Amino acid sequence: MGDPTPAAGPAVLAGGRHPATAVPAPSGPPGPSGRAGAGRAVLAGCRRVVAAAGWLWFAIALVAVWWFASADSTSAYFPPLRTIVHRLYELWIVGDAKSQLAPSLEHFAAGYGIAGAGGIALGALLWGVRPLRESTSPLLYFCYVLPAPALLPAVITLFGIDTTMKVAIISFAAVWPTLLNTVDGMRGVDPVKLDTARALGLSPLRTAGSVVLPAALPQIVAGLRNSLQVAIILMVVSEMTASTSGIGYFILTAQQSLAITDMWTGIIVLAVLGSALNLVFVAAERFVLAWHYGARAAEGKRS
Repeated sequence: MGDPTPAAGPAVLAGGRHPATAVPAPSGPPGPSGRAGAGRAVLAGCRRVVAAAGWLWFAIALVAVWWFASADSTSAYFPPLRTIVHRLYELWIVGDAKSQLAPSLEHFAAGYGIAGAGGIALGALLWGVRPLRESTSPLLYFCYVLPAPALLPAVITLFGIDTTMKVAIISFAAVWPTLLNTVDGMRGVDPVKLDTARALGLSPLRTAGSVVLPAALPQIVAGLRNSLQVAIILMVVSEMTASTSGIGYFILTAQQSLAITDMWTGIIVLAVLGSALNLVFVAAERFVLAWHYGARAAEGKRS
């Protein structure tokens, strides 16, 4: 008897693939990896909803506590919240008090804009010129810790009590967080990236725009956020000290005329305004730094 003839196996295509595996069949439910990815996406969405709901419920709880705790108040200085809300509607919704917001926002926008642009530009200049940075560093930190409200009498003497004074004091106070964060962020750029840019023959200006600025941008944005809070504070302080308009002027005038309920409405409107400006900044920050947060998330998954 001869050797048995081996059974013919399945035909093999080019590349060593069997016909059955040449084209995967797209039938059946998603595999474990697909289900896991979908589950992670759903879980991430649920976490965002819970976080937003948690913030909302915390705010509602605070308002509820204030509402019921002050319901029976007979103090002229701490009226019931329902009285404040009713007066707020009369003054700020259907009344003319909302006209006080326009000058305040004008002062804030001009002062914060000058502080932000000037802080980034001066910070980049100090980073690029090391002798200038080292010689001015003590002066910069001296100005940073100097309380800006203490300079109001001098600023009023120089500029009077018009819009220029308010913009000047807001700009002076708000420029330092942005400037110092810009300098520190640019100084913290990885030297390997700078050496690579030099090896590629990039000009100093192109290196600053394509290497240094993106690497320092998260810290610059952090400085801009600190400057935002400072600008809001100085907006109110400048209007309380010497002004004839603005929300700070409204609050101070109401307090001096013993219109305490009106004063509380101004404080609530100011808190809402500050919160709204902060939310706008956070939304812009997430848009501008989307690549940064994506990179951090990818690093977290790899680790």
